[in-house]
Amino acid sequence: MVMIVSLLKRALMMSTPLLLGSIAEVIAERSGMMVTAIEGIFLMGAWGGFVGTYLTGSALIGILAAMASGLAAAAVYGVVCIFLKQHQVVTGTAINVLAAGVCTYFQRVLFGIPTTPLKISPLPEIAIPILSKIPVAGPVFFQQNILTYAVYFLIPASYFLLFRTSLGLTIRSTGENPEAVDVAGIRVNGVRFFTVLLAGMMGGAAGAFYSVGYLGMFTTNMIGGRGWIAFAICFLGNWNPKGAVAGTVIFGFTEAVAIYMQSVGGGNYFPNELFIALPYILTIILTVSRKSFNVPARLGTAYSKEN
Repeated sequence: MVMIVSLLKRALMMSTPLLLGSIAEVIAERSGMMVTAIEGIFLMGAWGGFVGTYLTGSALIGILAAMASGLAAAAVYGVVCIFLKQHQVVTGTAINVLAAGVCTYFQRVLFGIPTTPLKISPLPEIAIPILSKIPVAGPVFFQQNILTYAVYFLIPASYFLLFRTSLGLTIRSTGENPEAVDVAGIRVNGVRFFTVLLAGMMGGAAGAFYSVGYLGMFTTNMIGGRGWIAFAICFLGNWNPKGAVAGTVIFGFTEAVAIYMQSVGGGNYFPNELFIALPYILTIILTVSRKSFNVPARLGTAYSKEN
C-alpha cells in the first residue's frame, strides 16, 4: 500500500507541469493560435525560474521570473505569427531552437562553466492540516508543493473561463469564426495575442516546476520533449480542460511508473531507455488511436480583415 500511495503521489506531482502546459495550449488554440513554441517556453521558464531562485534565494521570485521568461518567448511568437502573419509551426520550431541557444548562452554568461552543477532547494511539500491525514487520499492530494496546489484551482477556473464567461465565448468564437468577432467590434488579433501571452505565462510556470519544484537545478535538456507532450494532450483532450485533465493524469502516471522502475532497478530486466520512452510511446499510441478531433475551425490560420 505504501508503494501504491507513493506512486500515485508522484504521478500527481509529475502531472502538474503537463496540466499547466496543456490547459495553456487549450486556451490559446481555442482562439486559433497553435502555440508550437511550447517546448521553448517550457525551457525558458525552467531557466528563468532557476536563475531567479538562485540569485535571490526566493522560490516565489523564481516562479515569477519563470512566468516572465515564458511571457517573453510567447510575445515573440505572438508578434511574428499574429501581426507579421508568419507560419505558426515554422515560427514555433524556430523559437524552440532559439530558446535552447539563449538559455545556454546566458547560463554561461552568468555562471561560467561550473565544475559541479549549481543547486537550489526544490519547493517543499506542504501538508494541509487534517486533510493530509486522510488515508491514501491525504498523502496523494494534500502533501504536494505549491505549484500542484495551484493546479487544483486552475482546472475549474479554466473551464469556467472558457465556457461560462463572455471572454471565453469571445476566445472560442475567435477560433471558430473570427469574421463574426471582428464585425462585433472586437479585435481578433488582440484576443489571440492575449491568449498566447497567457499561455506563455502558464508554460513558464510549468517549466519552473522542473527546475524549482522538482530537480533543484537547470540543464538545457531537462524538458526533454515534455512541452510537446503537453501540446499532444491538448489534441487528445479535444480542446477541453476536462479532456486535458484526463490525458494529463494518464501521462503523469506513466512518467511516475518510469521513474519508479528506474529507482528500483527495473533496468535489470528491461532497458532503462524503455522506461524513459514510455510517455512518448503512449503519446504516439493515443494519437494514432484517436478517431475524431473537434478541431477549432480556424486553428493555425492567420487573420486579416482583407480576408
